[in-house]
Amino acid sequence: MEGSFDGPTFGLELSPGPLVRCGSISVGGFIGLGNMGAHMARNLVMAGYKVTVHDVNENTMKKFSDDGIPTKLSPLEVSKSSDVVITMLPSSAHVLDVYNGRNGLLANGGCLGPWLYIDSSTVDPQTSRKISMDISKCTLKEKKAYAEKPMMLDAPVSGGVPAAEAGKLTFMVGGSEEAYLAAKPLLLSMGKKTIYCGGAGNGSVAKICNNMAMAISMLGVSEAFALGQNLGIKASVLTDIFNCSSARCWSSDTYNPVPGVMMDVPSSRNYDGGFTSKLMTKDLDLAMASASGVGFNCPFGSQALEIYRKLCADGCELKDFSCAFRHNYAGKDEN
Repeated sequence: MEGSFDGPTFGLELSPGPLVRCGSISVGGFIGLGNMGAHMARNLVMAGYKVTVHDVNENTMKKFSDDGIPTKLSPLEVSKSSDVVITMLPSSAHVLDVYNGRNGLLANGGCLGPWLYIDSSTVDPQTSRKISMDISKCTLKEKKAYAEKPMMLDAPVSGGVPAAEAGKLTFMVGGSEEAYLAAKPLLLSMGKKTIYCGGAGNGSVAKICNNMAMAISMLGVSEAFALGQNLGIKASVLTDIFNCSSARCWSSDTYNPVPGVMMDVPSSRNYDGGFTSKLMTKDLDLAMASASGVGFNCPFGSQALEIYRKLCADGCELKDFSCAFRHNYAGKDEN
C-alpha cells in the first residue's frame, strides 16, 4: 500500500558536524497510528516533515494514503526509507514485536539505516532498556558525520488524546543527552514541552510514576467528592474549595470526575472519549511490576490497581478512568 507525498520536506537534510548542533532532522517513519499516534504523525506532516507511516490497521493506513502520506506494509519497510523512526504502540509486547519481530525495525541483520529511534509508547523501563541495548549493538548502514552509531530515546507522553491532537503533549525523554538535544525540535512539533529524564529507560520510569500518581489522586478526589455528597454538600462547592485550597490537583481543577461540574471532560459525556480504565490498569500493572522488580512496596498503587481491575471486570474497561467516581464510589451527578 503505497502513497505519495509532495509536500514540503522541512529538515530533510541534516547539517554535518556534531549531533547536538543539528538544527533540523528528517523524520522518515512513524509506526502506530492509534488514537495518539495518528494525531502525532499528522502534526509532523503539518509541521513540514516528510513522513512515511505504518499500522496493522489497514483502514487507518488507507486514510493516510488517501491524504497523500506514504504508507509501508511493515516496520522493516519503514526503516529502509527512514533516517529517524518514531513508534507509538499499545504495550511492551507490541514494542518488542515491532523492533525485534520477523519484519521488525531491527530485522536487517544488525546493519541499520535509521540513526535514531524514538519510542513514545508507555512501557516498562526494562523493555525500553532492552531495545536501547539491542540498538546499541547494531551498526549504521551508512556512516553519518553527525552520528557514529544508531541510538534510541524512550519518550512517552503526557496529555492524552486532546493534547496529541492539539500538538501540546509533554515528552519525558530517556537516552543519551546528545540524541535528546538533536530530537528536541522534532518532539516540539508534536508537543509543548520536553523534559530530559536521564539515561535509557528513565523516560518510561517517569511515565509510569506519573500515571500511578494520577490514578491515586483521581481515586482520592473521587472518594472525597462522594463522601461530601453523602454528607450533604454539593460536589461543585467542594470543587471550588479544593481548587483554592491544599487539595487542589489536576483531578479536581482540570479533569473533574463528577458529571455536571466541568464541561468538556469525560465525566460530562458519560465518561466516553478519554483515557480508558483498561489503559490505566495496564499502566498500573507496569508500575507495580517494576516496583516488585526492585523490592519496593507501593500500597496505594497496589490498591489503585485492584480498583481499576475491578472496574474493568465490571464492564468499564473502555470508560475513562475517572468513572471510578460513579462506578466504584457510587457518586452522583451534580444537579
